Parts: sequence; structure tokens; C-alpha cells
Amino acid sequence: MARTKQFKAESKKLLDMMINSIYTHKEIFLRELISNASDAMDKLYFLSLTDDNVKLNREDFRIKIALDKANRTITITDNGIGMSGEELETNLGTIAKSGSFSFKQENEKQDDIDIIGQFGVGFYSAFMVSKKVVAESLKYGESAAYRWESEGAEGYRIEECDKTDVGTKITLYIKDNTEEENFDEYLEQYTIQRIIKKYSDFIRYPIVMDWASSRKVEGEENKWEDFVEERTVNSMVPLWKKDKKDISKEDYNNFYSDNFHDYSEPLKEIHYKVEGSATYNALLYIPKKAPFDYYGKDFEKGLQLYSSGVLIMDKCADLVPDYFGFVKGLVDSEDLSLNISRELLQHDRQLKIIATNIEKKIKNELTKLMKDDREGYEEFFKAFGLGLKFGIYHTFGANRDVLEDLLLFTSSNDKKLVSLNEYVDRCSEAQQSIYYACGETADKIDMLPQTELAKEKGLEILYMTEPVDEFVTQILGEYKGKKFVNISGEDFDLSTEDEKAALNTLNEENKDMFAAMKETLGEKVAAVRFTHKLRKHPVCLVSEGDISIEMQKILNSMPNSEGVKAQLALEVNKDHPIAEKLKELYANDKDTLAKYTEILYAQARLIEGLPVENPTELTDLICDIMVK
Repeated sequence: MARTKQFKAESKKLLDMMINSIYTHKEIFLRELISNASDAMDKLYFLSLTDDNVKLNREDFRIKIALDKANRTITITDNGIGMSGEELETNLGTIAKSGSFSFKQENEKQDDIDIIGQFGVGFYSAFMVSKKVVAESLKYGESAAYRWESEGAEGYRIEECDKTDVGTKITLYIKDNTEEENFDEYLEQYTIQRIIKKYSDFIRYPIVMDWASSRKVEGEENKWEDFVEERTVNSMVPLWKKDKKDISKEDYNNFYSDNFHDYSEPLKEIHYKVEGSATYNALLYIPKKAPFDYYGKDFEKGLQLYSSGVLIMDKCADLVPDYFGFVKGLVDSEDLSLNISRELLQHDRQLKIIATNIEKKIKNELTKLMKDDREGYEEFFKAFGLGLKFGIYHTFGANRDVLEDLLLFTSSNDKKLVSLNEYVDRCSEAQQSIYYACGETADKIDMLPQTELAKEKGLEILYMTEPVDEFVTQILGEYKGKKFVNISGEDFDLSTEDEKAALNTLNEENKDMFAAMKETLGEKVAAVRFTHKLRKHPVCLVSEGDISIEMQKILNSMPNSEGVKAQLALEVNKDHPIAEKLKELYANDKDTLAKYTEILYAQARLIEGLPVENPTELTDLICDIMVK
């Protein structure tokens, strides 16, 4: 006898909220129903382990999906444990009542049990695409089957039915199309296959469909016939849960290509399992090449997140920090606390533990790659090194312990990439600084006057050619006790104390001349002086303070720049013939001295790659001097 009842716990408003708000994607309904079917088979299998009277072969379990376009139905059938009439009313008549959750609580000490559905809500996601839902079920060991039927929040009916096979059959009567929604797509076999592959590909039981296809009639040249075959549409065994010794390089590469849409082989795969405060499997990949949008604002980082083989999030950004955003792959954990819709994480403690472990693992694997496959690491760094540098810059050095040993810079020794650790290891104990120079390219840095002296002294220089490089050195400050020193800055001085004293005396003797030259240049420079840092070159600009010449260029190239200026000093080579010429002009021809000063300043700007403020004036000055 049919019994029509109202939902016990909730009103129409609650069911409407669940259907329209809790789930962000309508296609989730199939994931939820398949997970419920998997749970039902797990329960029956568990019963066979605890009751000798239950004789079952786990390999006989399966989930069948059938489509009927004419009647607009989808059916999901399992041969799991089934539900009694009382259980149908308890589990489906009370919103948010979960039989799976109760079962897991009762058997939580058993190791061989893995229940996916724990929330008692997933079943109702079917109403997102259905105008009516029918559940027919026969519980294992019972003779009477029952039918549960509902058209939504108004209530449900339960009655006996003539189902003879143990298990549950869910029939969804798909809604008609509206102007906003196309529900016909859920009656297409390729749509259903896509949804299964996306969310439920690794359910442990086969998911089968009657697959409509066509084939050429044997012996008939141009004749084809339609036929239907039963096809398993899920992979069942996740690659990441297999033993690594049973997985070939080709298997890893094919999985990467199929799931992460990169048709270049990955540089490295990282496959491991962790047990402890957070238990999970991880399969991570380091790509060879950066996606075209990797450094763009629209790039989405994140790893696929699975819970017991069911896809929960396609890109979980919380699993990897931004500076490791290039990593592709997945994490599968049974420990996650999921919210009511199974789409979001309810508590983040486990996630934070997993994310911390993943960060350490990636760092260790990159360090190992640098040591064991230097060519491969340099290929990686050319693609993703900029992101590592920004990782230090954006966090103001908070993650330096993770990133600083992974950085590479071009060395002046052989124009090859070198790590900070390698630089420090091969410099003398007496050297207290890490010397670097900034410029657009290594070749242009080679042309700097300051580079000449450093090379002559046998110093190795790190060439900083990325805009972020000098900001990184400013944030790091030092590495292994050695301070970063810009050879174009005031801190760069290799002279002895006697040489410094002699230079101070020389500058003091010519302070009036330098004052005149400073007056000519005005606010363009903070000072003019002699230097012993140059060899063949007559002049250079030196930055004083925290903002260097390269920083000035970079900051002023940004939108809404406020015209940042480095504090500069014009330094003249004390041993160059121009030094004596300037002294002579100061004594005899101060007007020409002013012209020389302007020309020298313009030359220094050109050497540093800075624009000349008034090219016309400069050419006139040069011509005036040439005709004298």
C-alpha cells in the first residue's frame, strides 16, 4: 500500500536551497549518485567479510547507466546491499540523513572499508536536473522490494514494488529545456561519459553503459549497421594507487597528457604516499614548458583534489603556493573534511598539513633535480625561475628558506647559470660579499665600467638581467653570511685603507671644482667626485641609497609611476687624462668646464642605459668643443 509523506526534517525552502545554491555545477548529480552506488556495493562486500553465510565475488559488482531519450530518463543501477522500506524512509525521507555516514561510524575500526558518501544530501542533487526521481530497492536477504518516488519538496511516496534483483535502481525523469538551461545534454551518451571520466573515473567498480555505435556490414562495401554494446567507461584503478614498480614512464606520460592537456612530456613526475597526521596519495608533475598564460593574471594554479578516488575540486589552489603554481597533478585523501555539497572543504586542518608536506616535497625534488640533472633543472628554471624569484619578492622574504637555494643567475666567469650556494662555495674565505651587476643583458653588463675593475680583480659577478632580480637581492640582504653588493653602488670598493685615504685627500683638494660641476648639473646628481674604481673608462654613475639605477628604470616603467629617482653621484676616473683636463679648465675656463661636465654626465647616462635628457643640447655642446 502506497504511503504519501512529507519530508521529515526540512521544508520546501531548504530543498530549494540545496538544489539551487549548495551545488555550483548541475553535472555533480551524477557524481553523487555513482558515489552512493559505490557505497552500497562496499557495504555488501563488507557484509561478506563479516558473515560467512554471505557468498559474494567482489568482481561481480558494477554500476549501470542507461539513457532513454524518448522518455527523457536516466537510470543508475547497482547490485549493492540495497535498502529496506524503513531505510528508504530514513535515508531518503529525511534530508541530510546519511546511511553511509552511520555505517562508517559503526565500523570505523575496520581497515577494509572506504565509504565515499557521508552527508545524506548528494541524492537530492538529482532534483537539479530531474522533475521526478524514483528509487527502487531490494535489500540483500529480504524478499520485499520498495519504491520511493518524489517530485520535489512537496513530499514522497513509498510502496512495495516487484523488483527482484538485490540492489538499487534510481530513475531520473529529466526536466524540459528552458530558455536558460539545456537539459537535453544529460541524455547524450558522450555528455554522460565526460561527466563520469571527470568525477568518477576512479570509482573501484566498473561503470557500464549501453553504447550506441555503427559498423560496416561485412561483405557490403557501402552498407553500415547500427548496434549497441555494453562498454565500461571508467578506469577504476587510479594510476596513483598502483605500485610505482608496475608503472612505466609511458604510463606516467600518457596520464599527464590525458589529464593535464600538455602534449609535451613532463620534465619530472613525483609519485608518493604519506601516512600519518594526514594520509594521502600524490602524483605531481613538473612541466618542461610554461603555459602561455603562466605569468598572466588569468592563470589558475592548483592541483586536482580527490577524496577516495572521487574528484572534489579540479583546481585546489590551497594545495600549492603561488611560486610552485607550475606544478600539475593531484592529491587523493580519505581524511578530508568535506562540506555538505562535497565541493568545498569544511575544515582546512588536513589540507594545510598536506599543503605543507607538498611544498617540502617539491622543494626537495627540485633540489635533487638540480644536483642529478643540471641540464634538466636549467631548462626548468628558464621556464619557471621568474616565478621562484617573485615568490621571494612578493612574500618579503618569508619563504626564503624554501626558495633561495633554487635560484640561478648568470655568472661572469663563463656566462653559465650558477646557484648562490655554488657561488659562495667557490669564492675565497676572505671575500665577504656576493657581487652582482644589473642590466638588460649579460653583454651590456660586460660593458659597464665597474665590471672592468671587478673582473681585473678576479671577482665573480652575478649578472642580474630580470627586472625582479635586484629587488630579490635587496630582500635577501645576504646569503650564508655574505652581503649582496651591487658593483654600481657606493658600497662597492676594493681599495686598501691607504688608497681610500689618498682618494679622500684628492677629492678634498678638488672640492671647489666638484662644487662648480655639481652646480652645473643641479639636482641631476647628489655629488661629483674622483674615483679609483675605473680603469680605462673616464666616468660612471654610482647610486647612493636604496634605489639603484636599474630599480629606477624598472619602477618608472610601471603604470602610474610617480617618477622615482635614484640618488646618483657622478664619478670621474682619477687616472684618466680627463681628470687633468677638468682641473685645467677649472683654473682657466669655467664656461668650458660646464660644457665638459654636461657631456660627461650624458656619457655616464648612456653607459648605464639611461636616456639623454636633451640630445639636441648634447650634440651642440660636442660640436662647440670640437671646433675649438
